[in-house]
Formats: sequence, C-alpha cells, structure tokens
Amino acid sequence: MVSNAEYSTVAPERREIDALKEATVLEFGTGWCGFCRGSQPLIAEAFAAYPQVRHLKIEDGPGRPLGRSFRVKLWPTLVFLRDGVEIARIVRPGSAAEISEALQTLGAASGTGTASGAE
Repeated sequence: MVSNAEYSTVAPERREIDALKEATVLEFGTGWCGFCRGSQPLIAEAFAAYPQVRHLKIEDGPGRPLGRSFRVKLWPTLVFLRDGVEIARIVRPGSAAEISEALQTLGAASGTGTASGAE
C-alpha cells in the first residue's frame, strides 16, 4: 500500500481504527513540524520493504481526538497496529532500521514472521 505524502486533516474514528483487520501504522504529526519533515526519508525507506502495510498519516494537535486517544505527546509518533491492537510505538524515529524492526515485529505478531498477508 502506498504511503500518503501529506498528513490527513480528516482522521478516522477510534472505533474504525480498533476494527481494522490488517497491519496498520498510524503516523501522527503535522506538515510544519521539523521533526516530522526530518523523519520522512527514514519512514519512506523502512516502508519500502513493507508495501502491504497500511500507513495512515494523521495530522495531530489540540482538539484532535484520535491522537489524544493514543496519548500522543511528541511528533512524529508511529503506532504499529495489528487487528486494531497496538503492537509497538516509536516516537521521533532515529533510523530506518528502528522503524523496520517495528514493522517486522508487527508482522511477527500475526504469526507469519513478516508483515506479508496484511491485506
């Protein structure tokens, strides 16, 4: 699945996220955040090996209930979900390898050893 280039200003409801039946990563941040912009090459590099994992980029900030429901405090925050359940979380990733490791853990949680078969 292709990653979105921009953060969506329209967030799904938490109940929709909880009901997802595939590997998903929620990325919370904003387009003006320096940490978010600086992390994009790392995130893109890691996701290149996991095109089947759904990647939702959600704009976060005051009055944004989805980010609050996940207790997001710093950007970017990546929340790794399998069947709506949080498996891993990375706040301000420092390397593509760190993200890849979490993506692999996400796949391993499905019992497949990889994130394949997510969709």
